Amino acid sequence: MARHLAIALVLVTLAACGGESTDKQAARDTLTQRQKDSILGNSRIPGASGVKRAMTAADSTSAGIQRANAVATDTNPQ
Repeated sequence: MARHLAIALVLVTLAACGGESTDKQAARDTLTQRQKDSILGNSRIPGASGVKRAMTAADSTSAGIQRANAVATDTNPQ
């Protein structure tokens, strides 16, 4: 399991280190980081399910923060 994770991390790192300059890469890159992570999380690459679980946890945390902010906004006197 650890070996598969190490291989996946190496592949992701190599994919992120393109040989092009950042300007050319930025102009060509149209996917957001969230979209890239979603594609990776849904792939069959070993360890990809961890990316998907991390995104789910982040979404859950963000939703909880938004709910707390909505309650705080509703209860503050104006």
